[in-house]
Amino acid sequence: MQSLLRLWHSTIGKKIAMAVSGILLVGFLVSHVVSNLTIFADPAHLDAWGRFLRSTGPLLWVARGGLIALAVIHIVAAIQLVGRDAEARPRGYAKGGPAGSRWLALGMRVGGLLLFVFVVVHLMNLTWGSWHPAFEEGKVGQNVLVLFTAWPLTAFFYIVSMAALGLHLGHGIWSFFQTMGWNHPAWNASRRVIAILLAVAIAGGFALIPLALWMQWGWS
Repeated sequence: MQSLLRLWHSTIGKKIAMAVSGILLVGFLVSHVVSNLTIFADPAHLDAWGRFLRSTGPLLWVARGGLIALAVIHIVAAIQLVGRDAEARPRGYAKGGPAGSRWLALGMRVGGLLLFVFVVVHLMNLTWGSWHPAFEEGKVGQNVLVLFTAWPLTAFFYIVSMAALGLHLGHGIWSFFQTMGWNHPAWNASRRVIAILLAVAIAGGFALIPLALWMQWGWS
């Protein structure tokens, strides 16, 4: 336990914690987007998926607890690393560093904050139904359709948030390999392709649902 605490208190330990928690959250996002996209076949598929999850009983709460723990570790590690970075150079670089790197770092921080707000809004809308115009317990597919149809601006907010998610994932997945030491000139091109493809597939898949409703596309 003390070894883990020492690792956590080190900069490399926080980077590893952020990388590992992030990649595990990516695994959740993959399963989540795959289940969400079944709405295009039949919104009732989402209802069935919701019933299956609820049927797992305590395991569902264990999974939820694990996701919350991963998110907390990821966010806390990120905040502490930003703080250490600021303490290491309180006056900033003389030349400010490469412009691309500065904008990327700012984008990751702003995007991370937007995603935190998005998660809160998403839970209030489609998990608890507190901000939903006509929430019905267990009607997952219908709740999604009603939300984006009744409130088009919410669909726009979701699409913008998914754009931020895509940028966050693209950089995060790429950084995961580097943090874990799995980088090599012969593999770097493949790493970048994997990061981009996963980011586009996950964020694009999520964005496709509100986009389809916003653009009033039909459903099969």
